[in-house]
Amino acid sequence: MTAAVTVGAPVVEPLPWYRRPLTWTWTAGAAVLVLYAILAWQRRWMSDDGLLVLRTVRQILAGNGPVFNVGERVEASTSPLWTWLLAGLGTIPGPPLEWVAVITGLLCAVGGLFFGLDGARRLHDSPVVPAGALIVCALPPFRDFATSGLESGLAMLWLGLCWWLLVREKAPVATAVVLGLGPLVRPDLALFSIVGFGALVLLWRPRVRAGLGWLGAGIALPVGYQVFRMGFYGLLVPNTALAKEAADTDWPRGFEYLLDLFSPYLLWIPLLLLVIVAALTHLSRLLVLAPLVAGLLLAGYVTRVGGDFMHGRMLLPALFVVLLPVMAVPLTRRTVALVAGVAVWAVIAGGWLRVPYADKHLAVSVTDERAYWSWATGNEHPVLATDYLSHDVVRRAAEAVDDTRAPAVLAYSYGEVKQWFRFPTDRPYVTMAADSMGAISNMVSLDVRIHDGYGLASDLAAHSSSIPDGRPGHSKWLVAAWEIAEAGRGDLATDGQVRMFKPAEIDAARRALQCHDVPEILASTRAPLTLDRFIDNFTGSVHRTEIRFPRDPWTASTC
Repeated sequence: MTAAVTVGAPVVEPLPWYRRPLTWTWTAGAAVLVLYAILAWQRRWMSDDGLLVLRTVRQILAGNGPVFNVGERVEASTSPLWTWLLAGLGTIPGPPLEWVAVITGLLCAVGGLFFGLDGARRLHDSPVVPAGALIVCALPPFRDFATSGLESGLAMLWLGLCWWLLVREKAPVATAVVLGLGPLVRPDLALFSIVGFGALVLLWRPRVRAGLGWLGAGIALPVGYQVFRMGFYGLLVPNTALAKEAADTDWPRGFEYLLDLFSPYLLWIPLLLLVIVAALTHLSRLLVLAPLVAGLLLAGYVTRVGGDFMHGRMLLPALFVVLLPVMAVPLTRRTVALVAGVAVWAVIAGGWLRVPYADKHLAVSVTDERAYWSWATGNEHPVLATDYLSHDVVRRAAEAVDDTRAPAVLAYSYGEVKQWFRFPTDRPYVTMAADSMGAISNMVSLDVRIHDGYGLASDLAAHSSSIPDGRPGHSKWLVAAWEIAEAGRGDLATDGQVRMFKPAEIDAARRALQCHDVPEILASTRAPLTLDRFIDNFTGSVHRTEIRFPRDPWTASTC
């Protein structure tokens, strides 16, 4: 049978593939993803805090559980999901864990950018160009923390995936489950989970019973982990949150941290241009409002607590969320000049704009963490823990453990004599009061107890009072006298019977260990985990999270 042909109807020839708008959309998006991957790979490294996470991963793989030290239930990692993801990947034979973390972080970050771009493409439902994604490529912090061993790349992946699922407006239960993972990526990302779930409900308008079902599906995993955290660790929050006093308020310092990211790169310029683009393209849907609200809440929280000591790191999730609706935007006659302006800014910012302290290598206040460690190790790409051996502090600490032939408490003298001293102990293992412990903890045996004065992995130091106007994120420091008093025996170092620490200070710390609920803190983390201990940890977690004692041994001893 011959098909009927309408006489006079024009014959429309399909456009060649290279002239189709969708082809250019995908080509531009792929080019930006490749560009970001290359730029991030060129700045590959492993931060000392990232190595801290790997110590817990190694303990898991060794069968000791999610702990930093054997026999001490301390949650020294902020992101449970990142820790367990690396533990799962660590079972695959092959590359060292450091490289597993670096490559996984990079893949997660690129994946997050992909979902962000594709979500914006679906939102506009028209050919687009990756304008907002250029900001991610241009800013050094986005490139640095993709491969830092921290959870930044995972956070980008989770945020991008949540956005993509919301824009698709399909599979609401699956979307709710993914949204619920926020607190497991980072506790503060619960803010995005809440806003995202609100957007999900407003988009679908479910009946009450269905909505409650979605909520149950979303909170099942985080609530289950929270029960585990309270019973296993005896706290409401990770130990790192206590060490950083994540509930404090320091607005002035927080605004300084905010400006530290915005000012050097003139970040207000591309953001303003993209706001105008959003207005011209009539981006007024609920899906645009949700990331804006969530981003402002995340930035507000970071500003409220006073920021951090790593340049830009804590603000990256907030900035990434705000950019989601404009990761890609339509290219029209009205927007072409604005998009070109963003592209010009990206070239200038990526090539020349830097923080004023980038070459000063100072580990004070806010620091360009990657630049500092690259300089301190003499290695442009310090990835393995052993790469940190060229740093004097790390090398001396590793040598001190290697040279210790019997159980002892190792304490460092920061005075005129810079040396590790050994104190006798009745405990059958080596205990070290360490600084910059991420690299150190991965070069010594898992049986060595590493306690940092900052409190990130120390159940004792985390509950101590902060240093007034201390470094953001590192505002605590518990002197070695506490460690000698708690784990040692006597005040004479065995190294030629040297008395480097005041006996009265050590005695004061020994008395203080019986005050301020300190015995309960130590019991919650070091007593055998029986069912009764789990229940006691769970029921007492609220009070225990609030416990603080004076960091000064003499003040703390007057209980």
